[in-house]
Amino acid sequence: MCAVVGHSEAVSLREITAANLDAVRALAVTATQSEYVAGVAESLVEAAETPDARPWYRAVYAGDEPVGFVMLSDGITVDNPAYLGPYFLWRLLVDTRHQGKGYGSEALRLAVEHVRTRPDARVLLTSCGQGSDSPLGFYLRNGFRQTGQVHEGEVVLELDLASPVTSG
Repeated sequence: MCAVVGHSEAVSLREITAANLDAVRALAVTATQSEYVAGVAESLVEAAETPDARPWYRAVYAGDEPVGFVMLSDGITVDNPAYLGPYFLWRLLVDTRHQGKGYGSEALRLAVEHVRTRPDARVLLTSCGQGSDSPLGFYLRNGFRQTGQVHEGEVVLELDLASPVTSG
């Protein structure tokens, strides 16, 4: 999956391998943003500890440089109240050095493209906290809407997969 953002380099989602693991783990958000999103290393541990949540994760690349990380629950089949799904945007982060360049919106669009390949996928859910650096506005600008639900203290949002992702 690949796309071009403005005049920037092509954005793609790539598997995390032994060759890029250290560079991807080194990606970080600001201290305030870290209150809202877990880092890559913590996310990979969580994915390994919860295989029934069907984690699917990729590094976000701009050209040949890792700039972010995305992780989904990709078709949860178990009934577990700790999980939202079956399709859930679990993590999305763009390294602090690369924010404001459109990589987050492009990574989201590519992740949504992936979920749309699933024949039973109708809605992509996500959740986020609220506050000054909350990603809530980002998700609303990109086509998500609030469901009115709260899960584990976070606002739940949904994206109708029949609708295009609006760039925000």
